[in-house]
Amino acid sequence: MTMKPVTLQKIADVTGGKYIGDDKYRNSVITGVVTDNRKVRPGNLFVCIQGARVDGHDFAQSAVENGALCCLCTREMVGSFPYVLVDSAIDALKALAEWYRSLFTIPVIGVVGSVGKTTAKEFTACVLSQKYNVLKTEANLNNELGVPLTILSMGQEHEAAVIEMGISDFGEMRRLSKMVRPDICIMTTIGYCHLENLIDLDGVLRAKSEVFEYMTSDSLAVLNGDDPKLRNFTPGTRILRFGLGENCDIRAEQVKSMGFDGISARLILKNETVDITVPAFGTHIIYGVLGAAAVGSELGLDGESIKNGIMTYEPVGGRAKVTDTGLITVINDCYNANPNSMSASITSLASVSPRGRRVAILGDMKELGGESSKLHREMGQLAAEKGIDLVICVGDEAENIYLGVNEKGGNAVYFKDKAELYGKLWDLIDEGDVVLVKASHSMGFEEIVDKLVQGGK
Repeated sequence: MTMKPVTLQKIADVTGGKYIGDDKYRNSVITGVVTDNRKVRPGNLFVCIQGARVDGHDFAQSAVENGALCCLCTREMVGSFPYVLVDSAIDALKALAEWYRSLFTIPVIGVVGSVGKTTAKEFTACVLSQKYNVLKTEANLNNELGVPLTILSMGQEHEAAVIEMGISDFGEMRRLSKMVRPDICIMTTIGYCHLENLIDLDGVLRAKSEVFEYMTSDSLAVLNGDDPKLRNFTPGTRILRFGLGENCDIRAEQVKSMGFDGISARLILKNETVDITVPAFGTHIIYGVLGAAAVGSELGLDGESIKNGIMTYEPVGGRAKVTDTGLITVINDCYNANPNSMSASITSLASVSPRGRRVAILGDMKELGGESSKLHREMGQLAAEKGIDLVICVGDEAENIYLGVNEKGGNAVYFKDKAELYGKLWDLIDEGDVVLVKASHSMGFEEIVDKLVQGGK
């Protein structure tokens, strides 16, 4: 990546900071921006973030020794290296990203929504990569620290950017959008997430819709036309709707699950129809495909290019990644969870035909506020109705999943925590089982996945 020229003096000017150091470096140009001293490369700007447990200022000297050209600090530093002194490192980082974004005229696609953001982001990057050199959000860099770092990783070689934008409260999307200023915004779903702050679905829509405050009437909103809150939503921009319904501009028909081999579908684009095979588990994945197809169509890709891009998709992290251990099949979908994504995962599990049983290990869905018990119970009821053979419930709120399964006559067991589960895990899992693992990220269910994969070999 080759950054557009950013001097140390410009950093001071843009952030409202004060350059401190030898004048000979004042007009030197940085090569990148990092917040982890272990990731420093020669010429980088090292941003000293003060967290709850770690203070980046303690690693400034190490960063300089590793090649950092300059540090962004909130207190005076001892040493001979140049630094920019600011009031708030996070605010300065965001101001720098906002200015840096203004240097680019490439199409920037923002991806927002309650469920499926990362999947839509990945499919969109895959599709656009058939025509453009694409920057995309890496890992989980979708918040008020990750988004500016993503923007500041745009290089002169990039021809398009796909940036995921995640929030949990009012005002956050406004601050993200002020930096990203999307030309196109994909809105995946409006679902039950972060209800402790956002209260209800109308609150979720209102918070997500802050993104449009920094988009123009010529910008494009790519909306899920099957979502009840987005079906008739008008954000004040041009609109393309995607989905399965007849009201959608970009549609899919004949969506069929091929189990772990993926899904097949027919895409109805603006001016053509194309049959596709998607290398991903779960028919709900089609919405990520459709959002990407809508963006691809807008940016001039034909159906064959869109199809070819979709075929290059690979699941990211704990998002419906399927592992056949030889003894069992593990579906790792534990990156995060809310009622929308958990119900989709349960439904997808119900669609497979394993040698053994369909087993779901389900944990707490966080930040659901006063609706939490009810929504967890509904997940248990759904699992029973879909015929899941065994539901293993783990966590405080997951007890309500257990109760929901029982109410519908299903088969469930309950454990207060992972440690309690581990003593019984291999008494519950049989050869040939397909095992779904799903919970909010803070539950750390990746540990369960590791035990299943390692123990199942």
